[in-house]
Amino acid sequence: MKKYTSYVGLDVHANSISVAVAPADGGAVQSLGVVTHDLKALRKILKKAGDIRKMLICYEAGPCGYPLYWELKGLGAEVMVVAPSLIPQKSGDKVKTDRKDAEKLARLLRAGELTAVWVPTQEHEASRNLVRARDAVRKDLRRAQQRVEKLLLREGRRAPLTKKGKNAGKSRVKSFGTAYMTWLKTQSFEHKGTQQTFDNYKTEVEHQMLRLQLVDKQILEVIAQAPSPLREVVQALQALRGVAQTTAAVLAIEVGDFSRFDKPTKLMAWAGLVPSEYSSGGPGKSRRYGITKSGNRHIRRVLTESAWLYRHKPNASAAINKRRLGLTAPVIAIAEKAEKRLCARYHRLSEAGKEKNKVTTAIARELLGFVWATAREVEQATINQPKEATRKYLLKKDA
Repeated sequence: MKKYTSYVGLDVHANSISVAVAPADGGAVQSLGVVTHDLKALRKILKKAGDIRKMLICYEAGPCGYPLYWELKGLGAEVMVVAPSLIPQKSGDKVKTDRKDAEKLARLLRAGELTAVWVPTQEHEASRNLVRARDAVRKDLRRAQQRVEKLLLREGRRAPLTKKGKNAGKSRVKSFGTAYMTWLKTQSFEHKGTQQTFDNYKTEVEHQMLRLQLVDKQILEVIAQAPSPLREVVQALQALRGVAQTTAAVLAIEVGDFSRFDKPTKLMAWAGLVPSEYSSGGPGKSRRYGITKSGNRHIRRVLTESAWLYRHKPNASAAINKRRLGLTAPVIAIAEKAEKRLCARYHRLSEAGKEKNKVTTAIARELLGFVWATAREVEQATINQPKEATRKYLLKKDA
């Protein structure tokens, strides 16, 4: 283990950084002051604590992102971005200042009581920004659609009945599908104010739909240009039911490196899909509540949407079979096992009287386990490929 001369805690804000240092020899924690959020100013104040290459620096993950991490790493410093939710807190400490926060980080860092988060590369963070931009566009689209729906409801307009399929003449066309959008274009209102409002809302829906299509296209382009390991993980994840290309891209980009989780349960906890628990007070005092929701909400959303599809019987569609073409046998076996197991569990929980949302959450949690197994299978195969290629080359050379 590398020995450090000092441990530095940074309380980072948009315009300022508070700096505190804890000597490695166990001396008192000292505040070095506050500087502007600028690398030159920070480097100057860190010189007071010694050689920057011999100190361990940390700051909390937050809205300022990772540029400071990348800049300090560029100077040769050892940097750790810590998880704010896992920082030990004293219940009796009611005074919070930037100076005290920096000192606390330095003290806990020296004691080894801080948990680091995984920091992506700048290229990976750019892909993550694009994936999260899609989520924002999706929300904007849904808000615009709701405005149209509520206006039509107030004006007594209902979507037309379906003309094809089993439920022809019994159910209404799907909201904002092709038939629904065609019907919207035929709507007109007697009063000018209502007509102008409707035109405004409808135009916004069409605009957001175009935005979503554009972002989806951009995500596919990013995946096509991504490093080979990421592309292979995205392709393999599509073998699972409910995980098409966009969902697979979200999972692969948000998680990043699946190998940092040695167990699927750790990934489930990281995503906030495990139940919260209070088991203090001895045997028989165990109580469990809803999921913690303490992790990545983007992953929880796409997994929950995918989990709904497991209410159908395990029968791979033509689209799923097409996505599985060219994949290895172990990856396809994992997907088939997931399809049978999750479908059976969905119906078993539903028949037991469980609420639908709880059933779907349970399926989403277990689906994440199969996602982990698929990604690890691909990652391990990628790691072993160079060794296998070398072995084949040596055998050919000996022959």
